[in-house]
Amino acid sequence: MDQVAHPAPTPRTLRLRAIGEDASQSVADRNVSAASWLIRDGMDRERMLDMDRRLQPIRHMSFVALALALMLNGPWLGWWTIIPLAVAGVMFRSADSFAERVARPEYALLAAWVGSEVMIAASVVVTGGPKSPIVMWFAVPIVTLSARFSTRGVAVGVAAAVVVMLAATLGVNADAVINDPPLLSMPIAMIIAVAILSTALMHSDLKHRSEAVVDQLTGLLNRNALAARTAELEQQSEHTGQPIGLILGDLDHFKQVNDSHGHAIGDAVLRDVTYLLRKQLRAFDIAYRIGGEEFLMLLPGADLRQTAAMAERLREAVAADPVAGDLHMTMSFGVTASAPYARFDFDTVCAEADTALYDAKRSGRNRVCGGRSDDGNSWETASPMSVIHNVASSRGTAPILD
Repeated sequence: MDQVAHPAPTPRTLRLRAIGEDASQSVADRNVSAASWLIRDGMDRERMLDMDRRLQPIRHMSFVALALALMLNGPWLGWWTIIPLAVAGVMFRSADSFAERVARPEYALLAAWVGSEVMIAASVVVTGGPKSPIVMWFAVPIVTLSARFSTRGVAVGVAAAVVVMLAATLGVNADAVINDPPLLSMPIAMIIAVAILSTALMHSDLKHRSEAVVDQLTGLLNRNALAARTAELEQQSEHTGQPIGLILGDLDHFKQVNDSHGHAIGDAVLRDVTYLLRKQLRAFDIAYRIGGEEFLMLLPGADLRQTAAMAERLREAVAADPVAGDLHMTMSFGVTASAPYARFDFDTVCAEADTALYDAKRSGRNRVCGGRSDDGNSWETASPMSVIHNVASSRGTAPILD
């Protein structure tokens, strides 16, 4: 089997690899596996964060409605009941801010969610326990569970809500519940029913949304999803001051793979390359398929050096492993990043990366080209000017020479 030819590392290549090691070390604390017991993968985490952002204004409105109800009923329930609601609001606000800066934001959001149920329990305890008119409020946070978490997360949330409810009712007046079981059984039934209905509705919504924003071949997000995410990053960069890296990658000689082996093999190549790319990306980096064989990666918090180092890791990963059975492919990359403490302008940054990708293609492919480093030199890692691409299969097709 023919292999991709690689040259002896140039000084520039060695320098970039050293930078890659430094960049990897600098994000070691955040570079965790994408999956957790609440989240299946990085895309699931991104969906959770996206839904949480969408829920924020709705949650604010629901807090206002609950606050008005408490104030109107202050003479009967006590004015102090507004305090637990205010505490819950602060917890959610803190979790929203914290979620944007950690690798596993699902834990912060779940903690805030459980905290809101505890605040409801505190209000129930001092307003009559099982006879409190606030008992039904335990079902309100349940609506948001399925918008953030998978079925496992919903089950954990429902169990936590029921446990907290039992503590706030049986713990205060067990005799009342024993003498009048509906005081507890009906709220529990409502919690379960709301969870079932909201989960079914969310799954239906996700199916339709996925068809619109997810590339069905690779499972990556597509251009429709990219527009919404870049708008969020533009606003986020103003508040955090962090740079945002952008990588454009394009498979070399992909058209010849389709012409020589057919589109079925071409599709298999795209799926396998997608897997190789996602293995290298950090949990909070997001990849998009924006064209036939063109991919875009957004790296929040990555400057130009870290972005170039990541692109080099992606290039090496694609060149190292065969795809679609026995084909060896290479990939060219253009990289750039927004400046620290400057607003991220996607159109400008993407245009720079596109120019860099064109330079990589024109310069011989299988390399990373990009913006300029602090010493004024352009980033570039190179393969030899002649690269052997093994697109030969059992059909006996000759290797293609660039």
